Amino acid sequence: MTLTDLLPEIWQLSVLEKIKLIRLLAESLETSQDISPLEPFKTYDIQTPYNNFGAGIVLMEAMKQSGLNH
Repeated sequence: MTLTDLLPEIWQLSVLEKIKLIRLLAESLETSQDISPLEPFKTYDIQTPYNNFGAGIVLMEAMKQSGLNH
């Protein structure tokens, strides 16, 4: 059975059942050998826009050029 075959049935599930499905799929990925899960108590650097003023300037310029500077 393919995902295309399953999608019509999945769309008919209730919200609660969809959440349960998401959890089941996530748990199956967590135990998969093909991915590198996050390690407990390890720190990971994540890029964010906070205190990145150069990114803010670039965004403001892009908004001005596109006419979104209301």
